[in-house]
Amino acid sequence: MTGQDAVFLLLGAVAVGSGALCVTTRQIVHAALWLVVSFGALAGGYLVLTAEFVAWVQVLIYVGAVVVLLLFGIMLTRAPIGADADLDSGNRWIALGVALATAALLVTVMVLGFGGAHRPVDAGGGSADQLGASVFRTWVLPFEVLSVLLLASLVGAIVLSRSDIGARSDDGNGAEEGEG
Repeated sequence: MTGQDAVFLLLGAVAVGSGALCVTTRQIVHAALWLVVSFGALAGGYLVLTAEFVAWVQVLIYVGAVVVLLLFGIMLTRAPIGADADLDSGNRWIALGVALATAALLVTVMVLGFGGAHRPVDAGGGSADQLGASVFRTWVLPFEVLSVLLLASLVGAIVLSRSDIGARSDDGNGAEEGEG
């Protein structure tokens, strides 16, 4: 086992452990922060695999945008910050079964993909040019739709958190109708 293998296994353990803490904690802000740790460990794993671009995308998009959006949504909607019994849906055993099935599938894919380290790997003919063309031709519209959806959800959270919207008077400007 090389040093890279040891670091990769350590980062994998951190990602899995923080992911488990993310879904088992009863405090929603702590869950978001454990998600940051999990995403950071994934970015570190990408760096160990010498996929620097994917690592920076992981940090910028997921840690920098998605988690910040989640935290702003939590703060703007005045969600309960502390431990909340309503966050427990009672489906822990079903969730555990789905998690174990997903883990088994991922382990199977990794073993089949990297099991024979000495055989040549067919990358499918992909290059950076083909990847860039695919991202900016094929996937640009879904990416923009997703960004508009995230923006709409943030605006909706702001509207829901405003308490002064329903408190306005009927005429809208606060002036009495008889003045004039």
